[in-house]
This record gives sequence, structure tokens and C-alpha cells, in this order.
Amino acid sequence: MTEKNDTQQQTITQVKQQLYTDDYFEKGHWGLKLRQTLVAIFGWICVTVPVVVTVCSFWAAYNPKIPHLWSYSEGIFEIKFIGILLLFAFVMVSLFAVGMTIIQNRKRERVVEQWPTFNPINQKKRETELEKFMDERFGDEEFRHNVRTYQVKPEQNLDTDQIHDLYRKHDLNDLDE
Repeated sequence: MTEKNDTQQQTITQVKQQLYTDDYFEKGHWGLKLRQTLVAIFGWICVTVPVVVTVCSFWAAYNPKIPHLWSYSEGIFEIKFIGILLLFAFVMVSLFAVGMTIIQNRKRERVVEQWPTFNPINQKKRETELEKFMDERFGDEEFRHNVRTYQVKPEQNLDTDQIHDLYRKHDLNDLDE
């Protein structure tokens, strides 16, 4: 028994180890490592340089000690406008996120944390009880599924609460046992 468990554990370990591979982190592949590192550094430069230039230029409009890389009044106005738009978007997204969190928490308290709406074991018993009832009333399942047309006799019609009563009777029988 333990040999089987050890074999299963080794298989699971092997599967976990083979989920992904990355040549960059393996031994060797120096060309790949050099190329990907240079691309990553170039990418970060392309991100940081425009941000630094924009921040310095905006800051220089209010502080003369900061060097002016560019000083267009339209550019400063555009930065302020984009800042206002981003602030508005941040407020709207924050309101939406907080609102949805409150709604989900209330829904969870009302629905999820209540007692289960049905018992799966009891549901299976009900299904078998209903199958027995249908077999007695309308014939076996194979006949019901394969018959092309079927004329229901008046005495075979179901009363309004007949299935509900069948379930109630079944549940009462379970309580007696």
C-alpha cells in the first residue's frame, strides 16, 4: 500500500515539475539571456524616460530651480486635463468597486450563508421515488422515451399537488425511519 502511495507521490511530483519551462532560467542559453535582458532594459528605458521628462517639465512650470526640458503652456494644460480625467476615472472605478463589494457581501449573507436549499441525498431519493411513480402510472422509462405518441387516459392525469404530496409523503416516511 505504501509503495503505491510513494509511486503516486513521485508521479504527482514529476507532473508538477513539468508544468512549465523557461530557457532563460536554465543553464546555458547565454545568447537568449543577453537578448532578453537588453530588450527588458530598453523597454524600461522607453517607459521611464517619457515619465521623467513629463514630470520634470510639469514641475519646472512651478519651480524655476528645475531644468526646463520643454515649457509649452498647452502641454501643461493637457497634463492638468489628463490628471483631472484620471482622477475622475479613479473615483468612478472606486465607487463601482465599493458598491459591488457591498452588494456581493449582502448577497452572500442572504443566500450563501443560509442553510442549503436542498439536500442532495434527499433529492436523489425523491428522484427515485418519482421514477417509481412514473413507472407505475405511465410505464417503464424505456417505453416512455421510445414511444412516438401516447394517449393519456383520464385516470392517469395528475392532480395539481400530486407530485408535491408524493414528496411530502416520502419525506415523512424518512422521518419515521
